Amino acid sequence: MSEAPEWDVAVVGGGPAGLSAAHAAASAGRRTVVLERAAHPRYKTCGGGLIGTSLAAAAARIDVPAAQVVSAAEFTHDGRRRFTRRTADPLLTMVRREEFDDALRAAAVRAGAVVRERRTVRAVEQDERCARVRLADGSAVTAEVVVGADGSAGVTGRHVGVSFAQVDLGLELELPVTGALERRWRQRVAIDWGPVPGSYGWVFPKDGLLTVGVIAERGLGGQTRAYLRRFLDRLGLAGIEPVHDSGHLTRCRADDSPLRRGRVLVAGDAAGLLEPWTREGISFALRSGTLAGEAAAAGEQGLRGYAGSVRSTLGREMDAGRRLLAAFSRRPGLFHAMLATPPGWRTFARFCRGDRSLATAVDHRAVRAALSMLSAPRRGSR
Repeated sequence: MSEAPEWDVAVVGGGPAGLSAAHAAASAGRRTVVLERAAHPRYKTCGGGLIGTSLAAAAARIDVPAAQVVSAAEFTHDGRRRFTRRTADPLLTMVRREEFDDALRAAAVRAGAVVRERRTVRAVEQDERCARVRLADGSAVTAEVVVGADGSAGVTGRHVGVSFAQVDLGLELELPVTGALERRWRQRVAIDWGPVPGSYGWVFPKDGLLTVGVIAERGLGGQTRAYLRRFLDRLGLAGIEPVHDSGHLTRCRADDSPLRRGRVLVAGDAAGLLEPWTREGISFALRSGTLAGEAAAAGEQGLRGYAGSVRSTLGREMDAGRRLLAAFSRRPGLFHAMLATPPGWRTFARFCRGDRSLATAVDHRAVRAALSMLSAPRRGSR
């Protein structure tokens, strides 16, 4: 591997993390290529709900292609104890991932990146001079730095040695809706805290579609599928033929998992970067991708500082999410009741709008007290 590299930065994966990295690196004047195994626009299993933090990260690059803006949220605990809250300001922005990702692709190209689609990566190698990305067709791409953004099961995460502390199974349907059913869900989401510890279900509206799904710990596939069936039945959605019916694993990194190996950085799902409680990953992909692209553009100093930058920002958010998941898993009924209170709803709404980070919210005195109560053993338990 003694030849001079073709590119300054090669990005593996053309999702939000990879395209954010490519935009940052190309904007800094680096010769940047993106290697994407599919072709945009392409379907991606995802709820597509953007919190305010995601909007802020994307808005500087694109006009976000909103399919619907949500201002009301309906909550239940395994189908019971329903309550609804509304807000004057948008709570979430719904996007179709094929449109959102394609807009990010176009922005990366405008910044100067080259996007090569239908390129499947099989392996990554490196030495002291450059990194080599080997493709399925037998060709190779060389670069000074590789940013891995090819998902949690991709080759770059394995090369770096990423390990996961939490793995969950998400099941999701996209259902076509019209008429009264579409009007019933317009600008409204549903969140159901599920029967399996740490599980929940959701309904996210997009024009003409409902994204309906559930998520729970991996290894409980039968219970998770049964939960989805009951959830659809309760909502009156069981008889609708889905446009898409898919499942996926979300993987959340261990605290000591590496984010870099030599000339290879990982971002987004490839690094296991997502919020452990909600399993929200788009904001983590956008932000970590930008950090990775900036680090790759900055040379050796940037590479050395990348892990610290991620841990000091996104790492704090993940720590907060772990605390929330532990409390929610232990006492979901009490968690549901606390969310229904005015302070609980205000905290949740501020997080969704991006007015307050999860780490800041969890550090608030009242939230700390609530989490302490949720974590306390039930009376009579040992």
